Amino acid sequence: MPTKPLDRLMFVQGGLCFFCKQPLPKTEASVEHLFASANGGSNSDENCVACCKTVNRLLGSMSLKEKFQVVLNQKGQFKCPNGVGSAKVATQSKAPVIAQPKSDKLALVVANLKQRGNSKPRTLKTLKSTIVSLFPSGLPDSELSTIVQQLQSTKKVTVSENKVTYAL
Repeated sequence: MPTKPLDRLMFVQGGLCFFCKQPLPKTEASVEHLFASANGGSNSDENCVACCKTVNRLLGSMSLKEKFQVVLNQKGQFKCPNGVGSAKVATQSKAPVIAQPKSDKLALVVANLKQRGNSKPRTLKTLKSTIVSLFPSGLPDSELSTIVQQLQSTKKVTVSENKVTYAL
């Protein structure tokens, strides 16, 4: 049996992402703690799964309840936000994201947050991580800051002591 946690999880999961069940290249793989280590979760194999780095960033330090809600919001087959395992999806999603004006990016972020219902990020750190995960081709820090500022200036979010509340 492989000894590194990621290798063990990849072996047990048959080289597939825990969430979308698509082939997971090792270069894209990461260990997701179901009960977040930031919230006291252990590093045991019972608490860890292998998934792509994008999903790991998306789920971040969400509570287990919030993670379940994200999965349930998919209403059936889990759709990987970066298209891992589907070259066609990955190719199609990269070109438009690069060409998107900032206002379209803001609209995409707002739509994603609305879709999340009660599983919206509750901290500024998780909100930023969630926003970054929506853009697999990358999002410069300056654009991330601009999007967060726009969310605040349009009063869609309020940030107080790194806690986020919503008015969507």
